[in-house]
Amino acid sequence: MNRYLRYSIPLLVFVLIASFLAWGLKRDYNPRHIPSPLIGKSIPEFELPTVESPDTLVKTSDLQGRVYLLNVWATWCVSCRAEHETLVHLARSGKVEIVGLNWKDERDKARAWLSQLGDPYTINIFDKKGRTAIDLGVYGAPETFLVDSQGVIHYKHAGPMTMELFNETLLPLIEDLKPQG
Repeated sequence: MNRYLRYSIPLLVFVLIASFLAWGLKRDYNPRHIPSPLIGKSIPEFELPTVESPDTLVKTSDLQGRVYLLNVWATWCVSCRAEHETLVHLARSGKVEIVGLNWKDERDKARAWLSQLGDPYTINIFDKKGRTAIDLGVYGAPETFLVDSQGVIHYKHAGPMTMELFNETLLPLIEDLKPQG
């Protein structure tokens, strides 16, 4: 009996570990979908200057009354450059407002980037120290949040924005959030 126990316990442990591994590999896992504790909650309070002018301050309350995408970006971010053309296209389409949050960047570089590549942002907030991004739970740029007219976050996407993501996921949510009439 002791001999059976000696071999069956390690075998049982192995089968258990292999089962969890197989279950984990079969799950529908999307590394771009990072859950946010802020979904369904108000956007964190902030008061920051714009990229264009250090004297022009934007507060959270200034963004109330509009449905918008809050896009966290930086000039040092390779993926931000990859998504920028998509953001410019979305801005031109007029389907949604895009508010930029320039994260841990240099103002002159950010202005030059927007001048060279186009400016898709109706408002572009300058978060030099990155505190607002930390309050939003940003893991890295780019990240995009869908915010309703009351300032409540409804969706978070980590990684570059694509037209497929916008059309299949965000646009239906945006249409639901916009006032009917």
